[in-house]
Amino acid sequence: MTSLQLLADSLQDEIIDFRRQLHRIPEIGLHLPRTQQLLLERISDLEDIEVSLGARQSSVTVVLRGGKMRPDGTPGPVVLLRGDMDALPVTEQTGLDFESEIPGAMHACGHDMHVAAVYGALRILHQRRAELCADVVFMFQPGEEDYNGARFMVEDGVLDAAGRRVEAAFGLHVSSAMFEHGVFYSRPGTLMAGCEEFFVTVRGEGGHGSKPHLAKDPVPVACEMVLGLQTLVTRGFNVFDPVVATVGRLEAGTLGNIIPDTASFDLTLRIFSPANREKVIADVQRLLRGIADAHGMTVELSQAPDYPVTVNDPQEYQYVADTLTDMFGADRFHEMADPLTGSEDFSHVLREVPGAFMMLGTTLGEDPMKAPMNHSPRAAFDDSLLPTASAALAELAFRRSDHSAESTKVASGTEAALAMNLIPAGVNDR
Repeated sequence: MTSLQLLADSLQDEIIDFRRQLHRIPEIGLHLPRTQQLLLERISDLEDIEVSLGARQSSVTVVLRGGKMRPDGTPGPVVLLRGDMDALPVTEQTGLDFESEIPGAMHACGHDMHVAAVYGALRILHQRRAELCADVVFMFQPGEEDYNGARFMVEDGVLDAAGRRVEAAFGLHVSSAMFEHGVFYSRPGTLMAGCEEFFVTVRGEGGHGSKPHLAKDPVPVACEMVLGLQTLVTRGFNVFDPVVATVGRLEAGTLGNIIPDTASFDLTLRIFSPANREKVIADVQRLLRGIADAHGMTVELSQAPDYPVTVNDPQEYQYVADTLTDMFGADRFHEMADPLTGSEDFSHVLREVPGAFMMLGTTLGEDPMKAPMNHSPRAAFDDSLLPTASAALAELAFRRSDHSAESTKVASGTEAALAMNLIPAGVNDR
């Protein structure tokens, strides 16, 4: 067991208590005043840290300067550790004694665990800062769930918060199901899908249900679009580099005998390579406009800000795999065979700098394959694993000074993955 693991274990009660405080007061979106204040109170006793707050959102950026130089007298690297802070619009049904106190809001995706884990890493590294070569940026981020908080923090300069560019960025996500308890999971190249959302309105002309020839019925046109999208993604894209289209909302009309003026639906696309993003957006727009035009109608499309594909830099992935295997043993780190179909806005960070993202199984007292998944009102996370998560993140920053500087000078995410053939051939035109 490393010295940082021992230090993490000594902080267990403090880290868990902080997580449970956060769990009681979940906040949604970009503005999390109570969460931000609680975090600032927790770190108020730490000397020699630089704290800055977001102007557009309730973000907190902390810079911890390492007290040690490289053997050649040059400054060490800049490493970023990220913890997202926001909750979901879910009413909790776990029955835990620290259950959410806010009706309609819950930390159902474990972001309270992420904040506590990164807070623990900050505490650990602060105690060892005299021996720390790296400067570490702690990115406490709101708005991961559909608000693109990471994009705002990148735009506002979090990657340059230390005065030098971040050289490596690491993040961790807990899971209440699917993954073996206490085991880390990741993979080189594409780890999680990108997500594109379209909001579509078909505009026709309403009328009486008995005389559709005197109206322009948008309902069958919208239905044709939904079916056309399924054909588009299965016939227009390589099955080994798929695109998944889901229409989760379809709405029109008020009564069965009234042809409405409009029909609308919401489309989500999951994409596994950055190059497919541009193609699928163009193809979807062409398909929907073509169908509408064929029926003498118009279609309005609006698009949410994208969540890019989450791409692990292959060399940073290997650094994570080697570090965690050395810390916890080969049975505690598994390489995933396939990417995850969910999306994650840490992708905005990994699009700019090399880094890696990982998963940690934290199912609480159940078979992971049967437990409620993240986003469920019954999702529960084992916070006894928080010292493990904190130690892992701290060690990735602490060991960085011993990691070859040359090995970190690789292309970020996508380019390196393509160079090592970790993303399917034929998608390198971006």
